[in-house]
Formats: sequence, structure tokens, C-alpha cells
Amino acid sequence: MTVQVIKNKDELEWAVIPYNDYLTLIEKAEMLDDVDDYDRIQSAIIRGEEELIPSEIVDAILDGQTPVKVFREYRLLTQHELADKVRISVPYLSQIETQKRQGSIRVLTAIARALNVTLDMILVEN
Repeated sequence: MTVQVIKNKDELEWAVIPYNDYLTLIEKAEMLDDVDDYDRIQSAIIRGEEELIPSEIVDAILDGQTPVKVFREYRLLTQHELADKVRISVPYLSQIETQKRQGSIRVLTAIARALNVTLDMILVEN
């Protein structure tokens, strides 16, 4: 790599490199960022701060199953157990799971917390 160094009063101020070398450096910097992101997520998973969601869960939601029900079953909870944790009735939970009723933000937040997911992971667009 050829580098032209430009000084200002004996102080290094600029380094000029060929454009192709610049593109190579940018590509390597982006790759290093990707490696850093991977290492950070892997460490968070090991510490229990992040969780990998199996593709079957994602596929079920993408196929139209309601996220509350999918995550409840993934967490091996019955409707009764989840309703007790959230302090709502089983029929109310059932109506949320079948989209016959929208839960309030308070209830949906409590459900998300009980299922150990974020609120946006269980919200359903109508």
C-alpha cells in the first residue's frame, strides 16, 4: 500500500491512499465490526442475557399463529399457569390468544414479562 503523508507544521495531518486500498480497508473494518458483534452476542448468550429463538417459533408466528400462544407453549406453560402469573382470567387469555380480544398495554406487558420476551415480540398487527 502506498501512502502519501501530508504534514502541517511538522505535525502529521493527512494520509492519502489509493482508492482501491481505501475500499479494502473499509471492507476489513466492516468485517471486524461483524466479528465484534458476534462475540458480544455470544458472550451475552453465555451470560444468559440473550436467547436464541428456535426457527420453529419464528415459523409458527410467520404462519399466522398468535405470538402469545406460541411463546406460552414454547415456555411449557398452560393457559391457567400464564393467566395466574399475569393475574387475568383464563377466558381473557384465551381471547387474546385467539385474537377475539385485544389486551390492554398493561396486560400485554405483563404477559411479555411472564413469557420472558419483549412486548413487540407478542404484539399482533390487525
